[in-house]
Amino acid sequence: MKTEVAPLEGNKVKLSVEVDETEVEKAIDETFTKFAKELRVPGFRPGKTPRPVLEARIGKPAVRQQALEDHIPVWYGRAVRDKAVDIINEAEIEVTSGQDAGPLAFDAVVEVRPQLKLVGYDSLQVTVPSPVVTEEEIQAQLDRLRGNFAELAPVEREARNGDSVVIDMTATRDGTPVPGMSYTDYSVELGSGNDLPELDEHLPGAKAGDTVNFEAQIGDSPVQVEVVVKQVQEKILPEANDEWASEASEFSSLAELRADIETRLTETKRLQSGFALRNGTLEALVALVDEEPPAVLVDAEVRRSAEELGRRLDSQGIPLQRYLEAVGRTTEEVIAQLREQAVPNVKSDLALRAVADSVGIEPTESELEDFMDRLAAQAGVPPATFKQEVERRGQRLAVRSDLKKSKAFDWLVEHAEIIDEEGNPVDRALLQRDSQTAAGDDLPGQTALGAVSEGTGTELGASLAAAADPESQAGGNT
Repeated sequence: MKTEVAPLEGNKVKLSVEVDETEVEKAIDETFTKFAKELRVPGFRPGKTPRPVLEARIGKPAVRQQALEDHIPVWYGRAVRDKAVDIINEAEIEVTSGQDAGPLAFDAVVEVRPQLKLVGYDSLQVTVPSPVVTEEEIQAQLDRLRGNFAELAPVEREARNGDSVVIDMTATRDGTPVPGMSYTDYSVELGSGNDLPELDEHLPGAKAGDTVNFEAQIGDSPVQVEVVVKQVQEKILPEANDEWASEASEFSSLAELRADIETRLTETKRLQSGFALRNGTLEALVALVDEEPPAVLVDAEVRRSAEELGRRLDSQGIPLQRYLEAVGRTTEEVIAQLREQAVPNVKSDLALRAVADSVGIEPTESELEDFMDRLAAQAGVPPATFKQEVERRGQRLAVRSDLKKSKAFDWLVEHAEIIDEEGNPVDRALLQRDSQTAAGDDLPGQTALGAVSEGTGTELGASLAAAADPESQAGGNT
């Protein structure tokens, strides 16, 4: 079999395939054998009907036609694999010669995955929260802990944020008291985010004996609120010393407590900065993609997301209708949201492939085996079982592709310029542990695990996927 590939406009290629007469005749023989097993001819046992009898009964042109219908998809698939054509849609196939006799030739026009030419991927700049813990942050955390042991003391001054204010409160709507909105001797801590936000807005500046009136929004309509300030109380924090530290924590000294606070804050900020670095790197990469992704890839991503959502809901025993009521959306609105998210996901997928090709990233067989071991662990199945399923479905190239994208993402993270919110360079060593994303962890876009999943297997997933677009399925798997 001979195949030539020619590029066409609109991100398509044409595969011109020639199948020699010997192979065509072999396909016809196989079709005759199939007919011999299926047809019941008087006087002959199943499968033993001589070919001349079958030719006379069915007609050789009909058998040839059936053979071509059965085998052209096989020959096309072989041509795609031989030429490593990354198809993403169904092909339009036209037989150009050999319909009735002799060797066969056919053309297959098919859409392929676009290969982006990215500029600037090697100089991404990502802003992250500063991973450096300041003395002010340590002191603020220490003061919050002291606040848990604070005593309240009445003061004559005006109330300010942080004070506790004892009040009597009534709320009316058109002169009628609002049920559940009248309190006596109610203590309000200003600035703590009260259920009635207007209290934090109107009580600072008031003193004991003052009456404060304001309008607040309760439900769908406003109410008139009257507050009588009965007492302003100030928090008296305990002295930060070794004695208090030993009472408030498992540490015997204030220095040890401060050191522990610094350690915890450092780890928290490191994690936040590392997360921001990964997210920011992907966002910066997607921003380099000007082209709109092919609709077939977006449709496939929407369908995948819908199936994934269906699986999650099913695993939690949540009916689709209850989920829609909880989020206040229709099925169409959920699908529209998934479609909006799908576009940057597809762009990131295409961009990561482009980076991998530009940088020359190609996983070794050892790396691929380790990657599948990790995916198997994530799926909770034995590695051998996972790998057998990958091979059975012909998804080894898909898994390799996802590993390439993961390694490309790691490369981008390692080469990005990192700055904080003030524009100052960030020492990469301060978040090194988290920036070195293990291959397969936090993989952007569709993971290999998703690529080899069994589909939804649930009515929920099927419903959402059908709503997404039952006809849109990408033809590529790499």
